[in-house]
Amino acid sequence: MIVAGSSASNEIAGRVPRVLILYPYDERIAATTAAGEAVRTRLIGATKGKIDLFSEFLDLSRFPETEHVGRMARYLAAKYADHRPDVVVALGEESARFIAANREDLADGAKIIVAGISRSSADEMDLPSDVVGAFSEFHIAKTAEMARRLQPEARHLFIIGGSSEFDRSWLATARADLAAFSRNYETTYLEDLTIDEFTRRAAELPRDSIVLALTIFKDRDGRNFIPREAVRQIATTASAPIYGPYLTYIDYGIVGGSVVTFESLGKTVADLTLDAIAGKPITDLESPQSYVADARQLQRWGLSEKNLPSGANQMFKELSFWEQYWLATIAALAVIAAQGSVIAGLLIERRRRRAAETEARHRLLEVVHLNQSATAGALSASIAHELNQPLGAIRSNAEAAATILRSERPNLELIDQILADIQDDDQRAHDVISGMRGLLKKRGEIDWQEFDLNDVTTSAIRILHGEAARRGVVVSSNHAPRQLPMRADRVHVQQVILNLATNAMDAMRDVVASERRLMLETTLTEESRVELSISDTGSGIPDEQLASIFEPFYTTKPSGTGLGLSIARAIVETYGGTIWAANRPEGGAVFRVVWPLARNG
Repeated sequence: MIVAGSSASNEIAGRVPRVLILYPYDERIAATTAAGEAVRTRLIGATKGKIDLFSEFLDLSRFPETEHVGRMARYLAAKYADHRPDVVVALGEESARFIAANREDLADGAKIIVAGISRSSADEMDLPSDVVGAFSEFHIAKTAEMARRLQPEARHLFIIGGSSEFDRSWLATARADLAAFSRNYETTYLEDLTIDEFTRRAAELPRDSIVLALTIFKDRDGRNFIPREAVRQIATTASAPIYGPYLTYIDYGIVGGSVVTFESLGKTVADLTLDAIAGKPITDLESPQSYVADARQLQRWGLSEKNLPSGANQMFKELSFWEQYWLATIAALAVIAAQGSVIAGLLIERRRRRAAETEARHRLLEVVHLNQSATAGALSASIAHELNQPLGAIRSNAEAAATILRSERPNLELIDQILADIQDDDQRAHDVISGMRGLLKKRGEIDWQEFDLNDVTTSAIRILHGEAARRGVVVSSNHAPRQLPMRADRVHVQQVILNLATNAMDAMRDVVASERRLMLETTLTEESRVELSISDTGSGIPDEQLASIFEPFYTTKPSGTGLGLSIARAIVETYGGTIWAANRPEGGAVFRVVWPLARNG
């Protein structure tokens, strides 16, 4: 159609087509104005703006006199003398009569399309045969049927109409169309009244009444009105629901009715106009009607929307939250569901990870316990020697005390000194046994403590003292001048020290006895971390093996298991530390362990 319209444009004297839209009233009459705008919008869109549109408001409601009509015809004939329209669209009955009477002077040769009137009205006007109609059949009976569905208990019927010629014509049409319908009601026609009388009578209507408002262009006193404004004034104080056949009455107090929408009328007229411009044959068409209701008025009068005709459109309906935001709600629920799934998955994964971590801790505890037992076994000879010394001293002191007590004059001061020595030796034995108990005790959970690394290092040296002496190794230490607090399992950290120190003593097996030295040193790094280093004077570690010595089962000793350093690394990393090994320039190896500082200061 657009292509055809473009072709036609080129055929009309090499110019764009001209369309004149005639409005019967002034621009305040919403029905014809809205219908005309719908036509204009449709035509501009279909031709992409390649069309000249003209609009004229005849104002025939306020100035129906013959003299005015004649003056208007002469004015428009002169105005468009050099710009004759190709198509004239006459909206409403008055415009149709005007163009039919003045066609030769105003638009000779133009195609005439009348719109917004009924087919019967067109027949009564006896329009020329080439005039095409876009008819709007205002079936007041359909509006009445809609009212009956909403008010099945109603017993009274009132029809309101004004005093203008158009108003009286409408009333006559309604009497004919409602003849059968009105037999079921006590029917009253409210006509030829002033606006105040209309308003007063409407306020006194029985509640079980159906009120049909037609048009009031003029009241009995001759006052001119815009029909919807008159309807609003009446509906404001009405005591019963009011219905009407025009879409423009919606939002002005009526419940609803069977109406021709401006969109459907505009489409029908515009399609006929485009076909006429394109030179295609056109015939009469009828604009479809639809049921429209004002949801606020349904609520005002307590009328159920379930009784509306099928397909009725509710205007001004307050949508439910779901109706307004269903898409956003679905999207939000989808996001929440997705998030929930992710969170559930993460929680499950977290639970599995915690279970795995717990299992790993238990395995670590098992391995550490076995390692502790192995360490205790390896140190058993030295520990037995360490234990024999205080026990032997206790026995010798006890025998000496017994001899003194058997003398005639026992030296009590000497006895007191002997008892003090026995207490000291007993404490030494207790310390040895406590150290062994710590090594052999099996625990089910990590015992988190805050302690000074210097103290643990000192405790480990005491345990190693006997074994180092047996092997001819000189053990020395260099502690940091301040405390080095850290959080871990004290026994596990001690086990790391024992493993590294034992390995260091093993590495010095082939070194001359006088050169076997083991150094344990603690310090605070620049990054505020505690560091433990254990160095020896052995043969060192081959460079190619430095990266592998912490791997499980890796060993260079004929009788080694390859687990000592691997267990040490596992313990160190459990408490957030790192461990590595290097060769000393002066010979031997050094193992360094770094842990987080528990607190600064």
